[in-house]
Amino acid sequence: MRILIVEDEIRIANDLSKALEAAGYTIETAADGETAWFMGDTEDYDAIILDLGLPKLDGLTVLKRWRAADNNTPILVLSARGTWTERVDGIDAGADDYLPKPFEMEELLARLRAIVRRSTGNPSPFIEIGEVRLDERQMRVSVRGVPINLTPLEYRFVSYLMHHKERIVSQTELSEHVYAQDQEHESNAMEALVSRIRRKLGVDLIETRRGFGYCIKAQDVSGIGA
Repeated sequence: MRILIVEDEIRIANDLSKALEAAGYTIETAADGETAWFMGDTEDYDAIILDLGLPKLDGLTVLKRWRAADNNTPILVLSARGTWTERVDGIDAGADDYLPKPFEMEELLARLRAIVRRSTGNPSPFIEIGEVRLDERQMRVSVRGVPINLTPLEYRFVSYLMHHKERIVSQTELSEHVYAQDQEHESNAMEALVSRIRRKLGVDLIETRRGFGYCIKAQDVSGIGA
């Protein structure tokens, strides 16, 4: 999952980046409203964490511009002020959730997971497809109840496909959402990654659509409650 953090306070931005990377996300950052607006308008993110008190262009204006341009990326708004009127303004402008500063990192991560799940039609923190189960709270994938030892990269790949089940996902899209921004990889790295994952899972989960990308077979999909 690819997340954009928009925060001008360096310490908070660094803390968020470290926490989200540890939680299995790939991170990009922006420190002012103009940069954030351009990045959110030209790149594809799974969610955006948006501070309202930004230089150059305030966060509420950025949010309104994105929504006016039909950008439906899930957005979690942060603000140090946190008055009820500001929360109302943020929600009315199109925010999916609102968290006042200071905040607990675990709560932010839980809220982030929730808005991403809602955007992909997965209300539960668990996704079960055939014999494979994804627990995003524990960042764990298991097969028939047995945990599988996946690297962070492998986990991000499986998680992204499972969140977008029944849809063919191109290699380009997967690369953007699975690999870190500064993580270099060879042209055949995706095929090698898929081979490793298939070998570790030991089940028929990921289908290759030659010339199109990868998908989870529709007939294997079933949902479970939290």
